[in-house]
Amino acid sequence: MDLNLFTRRSEYEWEIPPHGAMRVPAIIYASEGLIREMDQKVYEQSVNVATLPGIVKAAYAMPDAHWGYGFPIGGVAAFDPDEGGVVSAGGVGFDISCGVRCLHTGLTRADLLPVQKELADMLYDRIPAGMGSTGAIRLDDREMEAMLTGGARWAVERGWGVPADLERIEERGQMQGARPGNVSAQAKRRQRDEMGTLGSGNHYLEVQEVTSIHDEAIAGAFGLERGRIVVMIHCGSRGLGHQVGTDYLKRMAIAAPDHRITLPDRELACAPINSGIGQEYLGAMRAAINCALANRQILTDLVRKVFAEILPRAELALVYDVSHNTCKAEAHRVDGGERRLFVHRKGATRAFGPGHPDLPEPLRAAGQPVLIGGSMGTGSYVLAGTAGSEERSFSSACHGAGRAMSRHQALRTWGGRQVIDELAGRGILIRSPSARGVAEEAPGAYKDVSAVVDAADHAGLARKVARLEPLVCIKG
Repeated sequence: MDLNLFTRRSEYEWEIPPHGAMRVPAIIYASEGLIREMDQKVYEQSVNVATLPGIVKAAYAMPDAHWGYGFPIGGVAAFDPDEGGVVSAGGVGFDISCGVRCLHTGLTRADLLPVQKELADMLYDRIPAGMGSTGAIRLDDREMEAMLTGGARWAVERGWGVPADLERIEERGQMQGARPGNVSAQAKRRQRDEMGTLGSGNHYLEVQEVTSIHDEAIAGAFGLERGRIVVMIHCGSRGLGHQVGTDYLKRMAIAAPDHRITLPDRELACAPINSGIGQEYLGAMRAAINCALANRQILTDLVRKVFAEILPRAELALVYDVSHNTCKAEAHRVDGGERRLFVHRKGATRAFGPGHPDLPEPLRAAGQPVLIGGSMGTGSYVLAGTAGSEERSFSSACHGAGRAMSRHQALRTWGGRQVIDELAGRGILIRSPSARGVAEEAPGAYKDVSAVVDAADHAGLARKVARLEPLVCIKG
């Protein structure tokens, strides 16, 4: 992007001053190199978000920001319902509560390497992955309602996990205020056979080694040690979440004139938080969050069972589970007072700082774990929320590396077998039902995750704690 479009506030903060219909400024956190490489749509979409009714302080974009649907991916915006604030289905995204969880194993690389291939093959055999993948679980109407209300707590109650898991999940594993009745029959049909599945796109399950520690004290609080093996799971609400997004985007776009909302882009379809449709969407979105939490919980149980067969000494305790693609009601300090705001994080991670009451006691002093996924051959990171991120971005940070090229461009550049063979040569085993999907998600199709994480760290959004390198990747 053209840097002349911005007012540079610091080395990692770039402001778009209000102009035209903008109600607040737009702020992008990035290094100069990252912002130069961002596509022009990030600028345009950030400006558009800043025009929405009831927006508070600014429209934000994280260092991994790239073109999305309505909001940029990596976009953060908070709205005040008492000032006509809106909720936007496009500001949440289609894969509602797509997120990442990380598990300890207590193992080392030396423990893993003798069974690396066997582990990769069994994980691939037991974890359904890919477009339209289905699992062994089939939910009837009653269980569907219970799952959409109970989230990961529902899964644990049915034997897919242990109660201790819930303390290491946002919202303690259950999003309150879910309204399964607001979820369409079509959305429920799409999810009936998809529980405990990875899906496709950038979703994955990785076995990783902690290769470096950047903050010993926080790493210790998180239970991370250099040389230890962890498992990272990245997936979301599958067909149900996508259908909820589709259903309500259409309804919001049609209803916008009734609420006297002028949209700069139809993809920004929204409704007042306090309106009937706004409340209906929030109930359906919260149900989809529970779907994603339950899905990751079932996947965790499947992973534990595979390790129990091959590496029975593995511990597989949950480090943390974070969501991106959400809108949550949170208390934030604005202009010296506390206000209840609805914070949209699209492709962005909540990053509460040390001492926040929503964090479980073992982690509270360190701040919330922020899990940043890479792409197969690239590293992933664990960060921690900072006290300063409350003021800078409503306690939000980036969620991944962010795409540097489209999937079509990636397909023209790489072949799936080529990527698999190159990574195997580096000791990384890939298992996927789709060579095309592997090519689309080639490591080179993404930004440099280290540069993104460094920008988040230097901007004060989250503190860098540990780097993880992949050894096995099950790719959807």
